[in-house]
Amino acid sequence: MHDQRTRPMSNTRPHPHTTEPEMFHHTPLRKQRDYRLLWLARTTSITGSEVSKLAIPLTAVLLLSASPAQMGLLTSAAFLPALLLGLHSGAIADRLRRHRPVMIACELVAAVAAFSVPVAWLLGHLSVTWLIVVALVIGSAATVFKAANFPHLAAVVPAEQRTEALAGFHASYSLASVAGPSLAGLLVQALTAPIAVFVEGCSFLVSALLLRSIRTPETHEPAVSRGLTRDVLEGLRLTVMHPTLRALLGAGTTINLFAMAYIAVYMLYMVNVLDIPQALIGFLIAVGGVGGLLGAWATTRLVKRFGENRVLLGSILFFPLDIVAVAALDGPLWWKFSALLVTGAITGAIVVAFSTCLGAVLLREAPEAARGRVNSTISFATQGVMAIGGVAGGLLAELIGLRPVIWVCAAGIALSIIWIWASPLRRP
Repeated sequence: MHDQRTRPMSNTRPHPHTTEPEMFHHTPLRKQRDYRLLWLARTTSITGSEVSKLAIPLTAVLLLSASPAQMGLLTSAAFLPALLLGLHSGAIADRLRRHRPVMIACELVAAVAAFSVPVAWLLGHLSVTWLIVVALVIGSAATVFKAANFPHLAAVVPAEQRTEALAGFHASYSLASVAGPSLAGLLVQALTAPIAVFVEGCSFLVSALLLRSIRTPETHEPAVSRGLTRDVLEGLRLTVMHPTLRALLGAGTTINLFAMAYIAVYMLYMVNVLDIPQALIGFLIAVGGVGGLLGAWATTRLVKRFGENRVLLGSILFFPLDIVAVAALDGPLWWKFSALLVTGAITGAIVVAFSTCLGAVLLREAPEAARGRVNSTISFATQGVMAIGGVAGGLLAELIGLRPVIWVCAAGIALSIIWIWASPLRRP
């Protein structure tokens, strides 16, 4: 684990060939221009994506009378690119000397795809097939963007500040999860759903302009390629053979598998078993985002005191908490709502703490030339298993009932503790 202590300041002027992250070792992130631009770009883009999660399905339902089968295809289209392109995009990212131009291009492609929805609607050519293609294009751009963005962070932020930077990004995810759906609802009601998708396109365009304004030079040394397939297999080998990376892969896959099984039955359980009013369910979901903001604030302080390893070891213990509470709850509405409020906020904070430290450990442990492939391997596994978890949760509920499934999910997520606590992360 790298040293968290700040090195003594020097009165000497930086060497003219010193890269910008090295010059900013002692400057707080909030005062670093390029980090602010990168954070604003991601926050803007993610908020726009949250708007589209509501606006595109509403366009299909309200304006195009989409069938259940068509809605299923539209939903799957958002996840499919991560499965088809995830591993290869990581291999390509490791080959690049500069990642920022690719990131800008991805945002511009996504913007054009989003802008096509209101244009096609105004011209009378919009269809469900059109929306599916748009979802595939935006999802593909997002997959390639994420693969390039992970190693790019190392160019903009010095090593000892990357955990804080990652916490800032996770805070933007939490902020978008709270503000995005509310903003989408207002836009759809005031401007119609296709015009709300136009706002998503604007967010991608603004993100591209912000990224274009970053000045930090990129000094990434491209990995020597032995062919795309061999590069992908090498990323898989590195991840599986490295004890710490293997533990992160196993824990992340286990969590997402059972978390998606839980999400698949969550709404039914809340309404039919716990009798929670629908309006309060939306509020409980938003509380998780607020907890995430608090978690981002606390994570940077905890890591400075204890380090990423200990924060990972501690946060993983709390992952089953919310699901155990949901499975065990009974009694009057005020009690159930209060308990869910507290555990939901705690879980939101814990998820951000765990995800932030996971990203920091990946940057620390993965070889520099293979960061893109290692990150994409873990993303591919953790994203791909979500589809399996969702189907398994629904089918299992049919067989054994809703509450037993919740208990199974709690026990399953608890297995992730073994991955982390049996790994080298326990060693100082």
